[in-house]
Amino acid sequence: MASRPLRIGTRGSPMALRQTAIVRDRLTAAQPELAKTGAVEIVTIRTTGDRVQNRLLAEIGGKGLFAKEIEEALLAGRIDLAVHSLKDLETWLPDGLMIACVPPRDDPRDAFVSRGLSLASVPRGAKVGTASLRRQAQLLRHRRDLSIVPIRGNVNTRLRKMEAGEADALVLALCGLQRLDLSGKATEILPREVMLPAVGQGALAIECRSADEAVRQLLEPLHDPISAACVAAERAMLAALDGSCRTPIAGFAEADGDRLMIEGLLLNEDGSKEIRGRLEGGLGDAAQLGAELGKELRSGAGPDFGLG
Repeated sequence: MASRPLRIGTRGSPMALRQTAIVRDRLTAAQPELAKTGAVEIVTIRTTGDRVQNRLLAEIGGKGLFAKEIEEALLAGRIDLAVHSLKDLETWLPDGLMIACVPPRDDPRDAFVSRGLSLASVPRGAKVGTASLRRQAQLLRHRRDLSIVPIRGNVNTRLRKMEAGEADALVLALCGLQRLDLSGKATEILPREVMLPAVGQGALAIECRSADEAVRQLLEPLHDPISAACVAAERAMLAALDGSCRTPIAGFAEADGDRLMIEGLLLNEDGSKEIRGRLEGGLGDAAQLGAELGKELRSGAGPDFGLG
């Protein structure tokens, strides 16, 4: 690899570029040879999820469309690694690819963004913008009077749409606002009891070819085993549920010493029904715990929950 730059693939949105810059800076700090001019190249790739902005992701194939073309570039050898928001990755990766590194996780909670009012105090019938079925279902679970309006686009686009009157409020990932130095826009940080996060929210995933031992070694200093165990539990829960992209699913795991707790939530689309579960066990059994919780949630779900 010394004869050419280390090529990092990413989407071209401000958020994706910021996340990739964070990874690049940590890599160059950990690997001095990568700090030389020209040693690292950032390759922006436009994905299907970026191109199709006039339809909900659930209608066109789900969040995996933010990774499809990037993973194709990895498999074709056009890039050496890719930086993703972990929640955008499919539960099952393409053959030959792996999540080689999960850096320390940022705040996984969601933020309520409005013109100064909290979720509890916005007027009846207020328009809340989100394209997420998970957020929609949980919002309606707590405030059935709200009007949910589908809003897509990057963070700044959504904020502009709110200011233009398309919505009275938004629900956005707090970590995204923080990474873009926009945390001051948050009116309220929603507790997990109100808005359980998406699987993997707050975490980055660095993906590479499974057989590329050199890249895997470069990434080792950036890897956080605790964060990796937590998201592994969440993704195992999601895999066991095997929900469609039209199934509102939330999940969050956290570690306390050598113990891990995972909470999962399954809702129907309008939030009128929910199944919530929680398991605790050893940190080393993270994936097994997640899978057990997913099976438990699935066993209690009827046809209203959209599971196959």
